Amino acid sequence: MSRFLRISFLIVCMVGAFTSWSFAQDTVRIGTEGAYPPFNYIDQDGNLQGFDIDIAKALCDAADLKCEFVVQDWDGMIPGLLAKKYDAIIASMSITEERQKKVDFTNKYYQTPARFVKPKDVEVEISKQGLKGKSVGVQRATVSANFIHDNFGDTVNVRPYTTQEEANMDLVSGRLDLVFADAVVLSEGFLDTPEGQDYEFVGPGYTDKEWFGEGIGIAVRKEDDQLRKKLNKAIRTIRENGTYKEINDKYFDFDVYGVE
Repeated sequence: MSRFLRISFLIVCMVGAFTSWSFAQDTVRIGTEGAYPPFNYIDQDGNLQGFDIDIAKALCDAADLKCEFVVQDWDGMIPGLLAKKYDAIIASMSITEERQKKVDFTNKYYQTPARFVKPKDVEVEISKQGLKGKSVGVQRATVSANFIHDNFGDTVNVRPYTTQEEANMDLVSGRLDLVFADAVVLSEGFLDTPEGQDYEFVGPGYTDKEWFGEGIGIAVRKEDDQLRKKLNKAIRTIRENGTYKEINDKYFDFDVYGVE
């Protein structure tokens, strides 16, 4: 091999080492929100808990990777990934075309519909006319917020919040007429709590691909395709060996994965 070819080969190897996740490290830093129960939240002892967290740990075990978690506010989640604050997002993020322009996703690891919640003693018709003038709380920078803006934004007062919990509490306080979010989050994190006893779902569940994508996936930087492949293999592994079902059954009495 000539000196020029040897130097060229070394340069290619060095570039690969700095741009490919697999050559740089065997620890995955995982970004998550910690404010989206039951999928991710911080318990009274300050520890991250939830379905997303347990799934992340199971995937790292299946892929023989070390996990470190980084808590990040939702609206800074993708910017944080691109800034290399962490290597993957496991935070109930929907796989959408808009997000795929910036990041890549694994296959889905669950899929649930979005729904409206209202006070039990108030009649509401879920239509543009029925919601006219109503205030609807959504978590900002989410697919649920996009759906409400695009489908009802010309008739309702859309109120964005940093977290879903803040929106729920404003519904309880009477500052909102309805909230709109993932049905499981609203059920487990609100309706099944003492604060949510006087509230209920109204209208259908929404899974429109245009807004809600192909389910919930793990986001990685576009240059980290080897990490994406490792995580996809790990998703298949935990689905096949029963680990996924154990985690599912810890939180839900139905299969949160949705259709295959």
